[in-house]
Amino acid sequence: MTISPQAFTFVRELVRAESAIVLETGKEYLVESRLVPLARAAGHPDVDAYVADLSKRRTPAAMKQVVEALTTNETSWFRDSDPFTALRQNVFPALAKTRSNRTLRIWAGACSSGQEPYSIIMTALDTPELAGWKIELVATDLSEEMLTRSRKGEYSQLEVNRGLPATTLVRHFERSGLNWRINQSIRDRVEFRSLNLTRPFPPMGRFDIVFLRNVLIYFDLPTKRDVLKRVRQVMAPDGHLFLGAAEMTMGVDDAWERVPAGRSSVYRIREAITVRGSTCVH
Repeated sequence: MTISPQAFTFVRELVRAESAIVLETGKEYLVESRLVPLARAAGHPDVDAYVADLSKRRTPAAMKQVVEALTTNETSWFRDSDPFTALRQNVFPALAKTRSNRTLRIWAGACSSGQEPYSIIMTALDTPELAGWKIELVATDLSEEMLTRSRKGEYSQLEVNRGLPATTLVRHFERSGLNWRINQSIRDRVEFRSLNLTRPFPPMGRFDIVFLRNVLIYFDLPTKRDVLKRVRQVMAPDGHLFLGAAEMTMGVDDAWERVPAGRSSVYRIREAITVRGSTCVH
């Protein structure tokens, strides 16, 4: 059966209150499909009964489960490829020329099940200019379940088939029963933390690169502005921000400038670009 309007409204308001993600009308099918497993696990015949019980009890743990189920996005290795090519050929070499301490700090926001941060580390390892460098990568997500999965670094054959070249699989993974687990040396390079992007960030230091891809599209305009403002506050002045292909800062936060980077593009803080007198990443 299809989720009732009343149940959908309750779930939509809950998700928006806890994550600022907006579930538009027309997403009923998504809510239903994501909540069916939770409803069954709780012993309810359908999603409506599950939501009705949830609205009465309002158990924090159960409500958190619902929010996590609806804010977790599917991902893949080296997703969209062009940003990772730009990272290896343009952004990493450019930053390597300006970091005398031979250290780069990277933040991957909304890391889901870990493919993106691990892809970033593997890209860094394939960049000659970073040989011998220290790469500090912080990966964050709202979902504790996804963070636990990411830390383990274990993936099914179906998951590794999604964008992972065979040579990379052989080089950086090992068998774990029927699954594949990314090597310990790569797992040790990523620190996974819980973070809600829509709330004030904890102390994080400054980052040279921030990946915030395919996240802003789920927020309303005021939330997008708040998030981008907070990102600026944790970015190095000459840092690089990667957004999703369907995302942009124009009309949201004009402190950012879109800059070509190979076949992709990155976003830079305008003041840094003006000072350096450059409008592209070579």
